[in-house]
Amino acid sequence: MPKTLKHVAVIMDGNGRWAKSKGLERFLGHRQGTKATVATVEAGVDIGLEHLTLFVFSSENWQRPKIEVDYLMNLLVEMVAQEIPHLMEKNVKLKIIGNLKKLPEKPRKKLQEAIEETSQNSGMQLNLAISYGGRAEIVDAARKIAELAQKGELKPETLDEAEFAKHLYLQGAPDPDLVIRTGGEYRLSNYLLWQAAYSEFFVSDVLWPNFTKEDFAKAIEFYNTRQRRFGKVVEE
Repeated sequence: MPKTLKHVAVIMDGNGRWAKSKGLERFLGHRQGTKATVATVEAGVDIGLEHLTLFVFSSENWQRPKIEVDYLMNLLVEMVAQEIPHLMEKNVKLKIIGNLKKLPEKPRKKLQEAIEETSQNSGMQLNLAISYGGRAEIVDAARKIAELAQKGELKPETLDEAEFAKHLYLQGAPDPDLVIRTGGEYRLSNYLLWQAAYSEFFVSDVLWPNFTKEDFAKAIEFYNTRQRRFGKVVEE
């Protein structure tokens, strides 16, 4: 793994299309996709990532049919309970980013228990973006900063990008070096809009339920070919 690769973010797309291609209900695509999630977490641990951020459920996903949303919430509870022993074994620390107030009580409680149980782990941090929207994250940060300024605890003239970033959900984490999107779509879908400003972007045509450790390795190989300039000119 290149020394510069510390943080990979993934947009896990294609569960519904996978199910449709097989004549199955959409929810079975989500269930099959959990296997790819587990494999990707293991791959991240194997290569020594500091952070792996997975886009689990967007703020816009609440607009999906209630039966699908309810299934996803129940699947989330099931997955968290099932995977806590594996997270502990792999020394993975869990963090959730997003508007968790919208979650039903049971999944919210289970997630909090998992966060507390893994809080002392010192290996890779697994960030799950749940009920997450990039624009909402930026607005939330702006609101916190405005409140601090109103209290006289922050002077507007001292506000810079570094200070602003301290109020985002992933404060303290390095920005993603690489964003992977499965399913062949070329868009960020309101994901990590601030943090992904200079991330490398890898699109895989593989639908998420079919995504393997080998596919993850291909994304890392792509990253290794990139020359990251961050807007500067780099001499050959």
